[in-house]
Amino acid sequence: MKKKTMKTLPAIIALIAAGVITAPAQSTELDQLKAAMQAMQTNMDAMQQKISELEKEKAAAAQTPAAVEQASPSIQAMEKAASGQNIGEASPVTSRGALNDQQEAAQRPNDLTLDPKYRGFIPIPNTPALVKFNAKPRVDVTSDSRNSGNPDRFVTAQIPVEGQAAYGGSEQFNINARGSSLSVDVRAPEMAGNFRFYYNNDFFGSGSGMAYRLKQLYGQFYNVTAGFTYSIFEDPDAWPDTVDFEGPNAVIFARRPVLRYMLPLSDQFLVNFGVEQPGAEVDANSTADTISTVNRAPDGGLNIRWENAKVGHVQGAVILRDIGARGPVVGNQSVFGWGVNLATSLNVFKHDSFQGQATYGEGIFRYFNDDFMNNDAAFDTAGNLQALPAYGVTGGYTHQWSDTLRSTVTYGFVNIDNEISQGPDAYHQTHYGSLNLIWQLRKHLSVGVEGLYGRKETQNGASGDVWRIQVGMVYSLFD
Repeated sequence: MKKKTMKTLPAIIALIAAGVITAPAQSTELDQLKAAMQAMQTNMDAMQQKISELEKEKAAAAQTPAAVEQASPSIQAMEKAASGQNIGEASPVTSRGALNDQQEAAQRPNDLTLDPKYRGFIPIPNTPALVKFNAKPRVDVTSDSRNSGNPDRFVTAQIPVEGQAAYGGSEQFNINARGSSLSVDVRAPEMAGNFRFYYNNDFFGSGSGMAYRLKQLYGQFYNVTAGFTYSIFEDPDAWPDTVDFEGPNAVIFARRPVLRYMLPLSDQFLVNFGVEQPGAEVDANSTADTISTVNRAPDGGLNIRWENAKVGHVQGAVILRDIGARGPVVGNQSVFGWGVNLATSLNVFKHDSFQGQATYGEGIFRYFNDDFMNNDAAFDTAGNLQALPAYGVTGGYTHQWSDTLRSTVTYGFVNIDNEISQGPDAYHQTHYGSLNLIWQLRKHLSVGVEGLYGRKETQNGASGDVWRIQVGMVYSLFD
């Protein structure tokens, strides 16, 4: 037994020795394997992180338009309108949709607007602005009983009178498209201050054919208006609905470079005051001297408005002027001009309306729609500059026959108290009358037929008159 044990012991010792010798080698391989595994795991973690980052970037890129859309004030405003909500607040003034629309360009206080749903406006992404482009192609076909003095526009001041070479003649026919217009309206109803930019032009510029003419170009912000737009003395909401593009002789119509401010006093009352470009118009025929006009101060004034959604509105306006002229003989002279204008548009019955204006002043002929000659002031027989007294009245009544048919009857009268020195042919007074039938043929297409009568009288009592039949067609893209 002892022998057997002695034989086994060396074998055990040999095995232990072999294990001791091979153990370091196995441990080294295992460590290497573990290190390789750890390196692979690190690479896989890095790759997984990169994949996660790329997936996040892809998701963010896919969501960017929606995020911009959601954050854009202009798109939010249009989404509000699409859900049936109003973007702005409706003005108490009624939008009458006249064929010769003067209301669209008029300034309104705060966020008041004729169309609180902003139809036709489109959002400018990632801005607070909405923009509306509009085109109004128009054609007018006219037939005059004799020479009217202006084939494209019905201007009572230019009607030839007896004794003048242009007086008389046979029937005259004309077609023109000069009343076509383009407009751009930019608004930001969701931005403090209710910014607005408005542009409009037609093609009644000087000369024949389609000659460009700027009608409106202004900005409005926090109720401050600056640019080229209506005079403070004018009420664009009081224009009768005529097919005639020119409109009545006695309405106050004056676009000027202006700076004005609207101050709301309550829900129904507001005050507008400002200054505008002067422009003295002195009758050079009243003196043998060679004269030039002088502008020493801006025209300035204010108007006070009362507006009620059920009744309509009334506006009283005042304008103050300094009219100057100079010449080698008469020297430097100036005269004070002033005027008052009361204008209104009243809702009658359910769908009818009445528009009226009454104006009086001295040295204010420049503000009448019939202003096609220098009649603000003239020199008397002693050579002194005098402001010419002038007054005018306009009335128009619109009856709605149906949802698509309406008629308006209009009358206007203007009178100037002349100086004898102006001569026998000086403009003294004019009459304007019209009666029409307008058919809203389609939502954006209107056709009107109108009979017009105009009469002019000069200082010596000579007169001339003319009848016109006019057919006008206007297409409005967004209105």
